[in-house]
Amino acid sequence: MLVRLNRETREHHADADAAWHELLVPDVSRDRYVDQLIRVYGFEAPLEGALAYAPAMDTAKRREHARSGRIVEDLLVLGLRPAQISELPQCREISPFSDFHTALGWLYALERATLIHGMLRRHLVGALPDVSRATKYLGASEGSIANRWRELGVAFEEAGEREDHAVKVIQAATAALTAQRRWFSSPRQASAASH
Repeated sequence: MLVRLNRETREHHADADAAWHELLVPDVSRDRYVDQLIRVYGFEAPLEGALAYAPAMDTAKRREHARSGRIVEDLLVLGLRPAQISELPQCREISPFSDFHTALGWLYALERATLIHGMLRRHLVGALPDVSRATKYLGASEGSIANRWRELGVAFEEAGEREDHAVKVIQAATAALTAQRRWFSSPRQASAASH
């Protein structure tokens, strides 16, 4: 099921990863990193909120996939004030999930980005040593990513046992990746990120 999910959402992967890949340049700036964290926070915080109330999502999984608090920690280290962070825009396209399989598709989009976080963290610390204390979000998955994907794989396999559930997961993952692309590229985000 995970192979199928990757294959059927592949056309959205480049767009979903584009904002992260923009940080993988030799002359990456601190401001560009802050801008990306702000964008990610605006998408992931409401998504984590929606996942917290998803039917059949156990508490351990909710906590395991919650990382927006680490973005806040990083933004504070990078000089944003708590009041600024509390006023950051959040994606309103995300609403509570009516069923587990839809939530699972959105969770796929959330977790997919973690596959490049370790590489990004190493690059940023090398290019901008002064941000090394502000990479808790990117470092959150290091060491546990294989286990997390193994556990997710079990959930995806169970969903794939019924075609209607598999289709629902794929449709939700596609919707999530599309919403993420729109959020990252919205003009409102560009103005908000100028903090």
